[in-house]
Amino acid sequence: MSTPLPRTMTALKKISAAPGLTHVEGVEVPKVGPRDVLIAVTHAGICGTDRHIYEWDAWSAARIPVGITTGHEFVGRVAAVGDAVTRTRVGERVSAEGHIGCGVCRPCRTGNAHICDKVDIIGIDRDGCFAQFVSVPEENVWPVHADIPDHVAAIFDPLGNAMHTVMAANVSGKTVLITGVGIIGLMAVSIARHAGATRILVSDIDPRRLKLARELGADEAYVATDESWPEKAREATGGLGPQVLLEMSGNARAISQGFKALANGGTAALLGIPARPVSFNLADEIIFKGATVLGINGRRMYETWYQVEDYVRSGRFPADKIITHQLPLDDFNEGFKLMQSGDAIKVVLRVPAPEKTSCPVQRSTSAPVSSSIRSATAASSSVSAT
Repeated sequence: MSTPLPRTMTALKKISAAPGLTHVEGVEVPKVGPRDVLIAVTHAGICGTDRHIYEWDAWSAARIPVGITTGHEFVGRVAAVGDAVTRTRVGERVSAEGHIGCGVCRPCRTGNAHICDKVDIIGIDRDGCFAQFVSVPEENVWPVHADIPDHVAAIFDPLGNAMHTVMAANVSGKTVLITGVGIIGLMAVSIARHAGATRILVSDIDPRRLKLARELGADEAYVATDESWPEKAREATGGLGPQVLLEMSGNARAISQGFKALANGGTAALLGIPARPVSFNLADEIIFKGATVLGINGRRMYETWYQVEDYVRSGRFPADKIITHQLPLDDFNEGFKLMQSGDAIKVVLRVPAPEKTSCPVQRSTSAPVSSSIRSATAASSSVSAT
């Protein structure tokens, strides 16, 4: 017997142009279009971008629509699928790529959908995953391998950011500087070490992060408030400077210091998002250095996802050191405060199951998801346990 999906759910929403998020009950469950997949979220990661939105900085105020459900890192079970969905099964454990491309612009058609001209990002341009349900196109769904635990699968998105940054910069056999060892910077330390970087240097303002970076494979760690650290970084690399800069902080001073340390002819891959426009000495720090600068946005779809899956399954990802806290969704404020204080590295929220159903439950048309069509008991029986 089929069990209908609930009409409403719990979600964290940005209901006003001010710091904070609001825990809201009675939010309408997303509708499912013909090519859509409705996912019952079980775990969701708090990202640095989510912190920007929570704190409502200048970037967020200019970018985020008030009223949106936030969050974009998650894992869950497929609860319903549209009539035109062909590969995704109800009951399947999945994550999803959060950048939804148009599919027809030049970047999308040339293998660069991560920089689609008309991209929508879940939790930023459309409702996200800090909720009991999220809806995404089938093309964006990523089946999760049975070997990967839920709390790790929930953070494939930021792990993909780190992987994309490291792989784009071609770190193998090179000296690498990582400015900012927050969540993604720490991930990048581990990835760069296993990708063959010969020497890894890091800078940050938090001694605890610097200590952990060393544990993950960094050879040198500099306190960013020491104005002389760029020169020390050059000395540590034979007076030449590191050949690769991975900029993860988005901090204006860190960006400038990183370029000062970078070797002539070096490559800089920039992922960190500044909260406001950055003033920069373009001539001295890029042009006269002959530096190659790469803007890194999201993940390569879907090359990066395969790389992340292989990396995690290899046993090289230090999940126990990166994912420091798992909290109930209701405790989201505590999660953000732990991130702000630096007491947490990565926080994963456990999302409660909907009360009116033990998902998975149904296949849907483009009508509201509350219209039950079939039971998913048989479909879910072949799915591996989490």
